[in-house]
Amino acid sequence: MDLQPAYILHTRPYRDTSALIDLLTLDYGLLRAVARGVRGTASRKRTLLQPFQPLLVSLSGRGELLALNQAEHAAPGFRLEANRLFSAMYLNELLMRLLQMQEAHPAIYRLYQQALISLQQQGSLETCLRRFEFRLLQELGYAWDLQVDAVSGETLQSEQIYLFNPEHGYQHIPLPMADQTPVCFAGADLLGFAAVINAGYGQEDTSNDQIIGTEGLQADVARAAKRLMRQALQPHLGNRPLLSRALFAAKSNTAH
Repeated sequence: MDLQPAYILHTRPYRDTSALIDLLTLDYGLLRAVARGVRGTASRKRTLLQPFQPLLVSLSGRGELLALNQAEHAAPGFRLEANRLFSAMYLNELLMRLLQMQEAHPAIYRLYQQALISLQQQGSLETCLRRFEFRLLQELGYAWDLQVDAVSGETLQSEQIYLFNPEHGYQHIPLPMADQTPVCFAGADLLGFAAVINAGYGQEDTSNDQIIGTEGLQADVARAAKRLMRQALQPHLGNRPLLSRALFAAKSNTAH
């Protein structure tokens, strides 16, 4: 694989001076490789092989563990700080947990790159994360219809309450039942979430970012969307907690 567009998702020490790196590549998906000698103090690759840096990499080998032969900058790296840095780390962890090794996902590569652009351009943080989460599940075949009751086939109604099942989608339930389960959502919030996800789909359009994560009623949509996507991701992530969420929590506790 010569000069393959790639991003580093994770690195860890390997033997004395080498490192294991997990890469998201354009044409080959998630790959793992050994970068030899990069932990030496004089190694140029040590500063090059960083997350959120567009790279061109050349790899060789057989099986799941490859050898990194060459790496070079493809474009300037993304400059992210504070919550935006933690958010980008969260995206990396989602990809590491949900993707299978050596399965090509060019659309996911582009989705990830667009998310980093949005984070750097100071777009709505909540919008960026929710769009990435849903589109990632969609590309992996786990998404659901955002505007239709999965049982009745009817369009969602803003004044109704719906139960969410990650395998099937939404199902209308009577109001008395809605008080007894934490997996219920107001139709108005679900329709607001759908508007956010569908706004500018297929384009780098952030014109509707204000729908989510703002004050007033829109804040209800943001809270519902976060709760909804956590429930949607849970079956695929399993019980092992996400380290990036722990970092968010630790930062919030420190701030208070």
